[in-house]
Amino acid sequence: MRVLLLFLTLLLAGPLQANPFDVKPDFLPVDQAFVLTHDRQADGQMRLFFQIKQGYYLYQKRLKFDGLPADQQPQLPPALNHHDEYFGDSAVYRDQLELLLPANAQGQLRLGWQGCADAGLCYPPQTTVIELGGKVAPVADQASDQALASGLQSASLAWSLLAFFGLGLLLAFTPCSLPMLPILAGIVLGNGASARRGWVLAGVYVLSMALVYAALGVVAALLGASLQAWLQQPWLLGSLAALFVLLALPMFGAFELQLPAALRDRLDRAGQGTQGGNLFGAALLGALSGLLMGPCMTAPLAGALLYIAQSGDVLQGGLVLFSLGLGMGVPLLLLVTLGNRYLPRPGAWMNRVKGVFGFVFLAMALYTVRGLLSAPLLLALSGAWMIALGWASWPALQRLPALRAVPLLGALWGGLLLVGAAAGGDDLWQPLRPFAGSGAAPAAAQHGEDAFVTVSSPQDLQRELDAAKARGQWVMLDYYADWCVSCKVMEKQVFARNEVQASLADVHLLRLDVTADAPASRELLQRYQVPGPPSIIWLGPEGEERRARRITGEVDAAAFLQHWTQTRSQG
Repeated sequence: MRVLLLFLTLLLAGPLQANPFDVKPDFLPVDQAFVLTHDRQADGQMRLFFQIKQGYYLYQKRLKFDGLPADQQPQLPPALNHHDEYFGDSAVYRDQLELLLPANAQGQLRLGWQGCADAGLCYPPQTTVIELGGKVAPVADQASDQALASGLQSASLAWSLLAFFGLGLLLAFTPCSLPMLPILAGIVLGNGASARRGWVLAGVYVLSMALVYAALGVVAALLGASLQAWLQQPWLLGSLAALFVLLALPMFGAFELQLPAALRDRLDRAGQGTQGGNLFGAALLGALSGLLMGPCMTAPLAGALLYIAQSGDVLQGGLVLFSLGLGMGVPLLLLVTLGNRYLPRPGAWMNRVKGVFGFVFLAMALYTVRGLLSAPLLLALSGAWMIALGWASWPALQRLPALRAVPLLGALWGGLLLVGAAAGGDDLWQPLRPFAGSGAAPAAAQHGEDAFVTVSSPQDLQRELDAAKARGQWVMLDYYADWCVSCKVMEKQVFARNEVQASLADVHLLRLDVTADAPASRELLQRYQVPGPPSIIWLGPEGEERRARRITGEVDAAAFLQHWTQTRSQG
């Protein structure tokens, strides 16, 4: 009889458990149900903090701290008693859990944990690798998208705004935001604005740039990589480059850039007594520079986008991005307005200043489309730019014989760039390298491309990861897209270098192609919570990501090698 009852129970278990109306509780993803952050305290202790959503709990006995000796294990706080069908009577934590590691804890911590939901779901055991380190890195190196996103979730709005303003100050001196300098300086200094007028123009410029930067960030977080792809379309980058060329021509006296007569007269009547440009032009160029910087992926930007995507808090995400944009603009604003105060009165020297900014505008045009041009063509245009700059600078230095060698050397180097471009060269610092050996440079570049296995679907990615894990091999994931300018720059200037290829000789290199705005691309981005390319992810031989060592945005070969060396040395 017992056997018959058991058989009937098993037979009816499926139909009875299946919901005919398919009503299922909405369970949060594990990383949203249990939000883990870690930070270094003022006394040197490492703080681990779990923010546990209501209706979820963590098991005390499932907490593991592999990699720490017994004397450095954290003291567990008192837990709550709980009974469930999985583990019977257990001690659990709800709402939040704070753990402190001693200040002398170093190396790598493999934190293991497991949690469940009251509604009947038990998540698989989780493992998180935390680099404790032995030395505190500079603030700019410590900033990661995950840490910033977690900080936004736990910190107050005022503190988040202040922190991102400070990060903006640091980012103001990176290649992503430096193109703002010639634009802003060209508006104020190039038109002879007074100190007061310069402050107003620069303020309008920075405010417009910050507003556009915040709006683009919010939309990108809501839409995913599709907006970033749109902003890096060749026609848009070409239009921005054409705008830079158009702005450069008046600086050389080719023509005077003016508004239609009727509109110009109305603006003149409204702004009599002003000098040095108009507010509308400053606002327009600020918005355009925001578009130029929108596709630039940095750790602070990625952290804000990750926070918006995870939390849906568009308001706070937009505000911190606006604060980031203000921070990026303030150093340039101070440089122009304070510098303007110490310049001599307007005179003939202004024409030479305009000429300098004209060449800078042309350089920005090349910088904007650098990923769309072939390497030899970019080298040739750079050489022509240097020759023209040297030729234009020579008369201005007639009274300074000691400095006349500078434009001469610049023009000579520009000639070498043209010769190297004609031979198929692609290196700005070694233009004659094609003559050193029979096609060494192109062969190296080709070898760099062949070293990668291109992956465009989650299934292919999993197969490659499983194979690498079985071999006990390091894995590098390179998120790439055809529309990503920075990706192509890194492909030419980083991965094509012999020293980079040698350092990655025993690493399984996977290129995750997210060019198409398709479900497969979005799933590849979501797997490791990547806002967009370029992003570099390292997976250890056991298959776990070294999350603290992720590279977000464009880096040069030296920074890449330093990052990889530190990642590997820490295991």
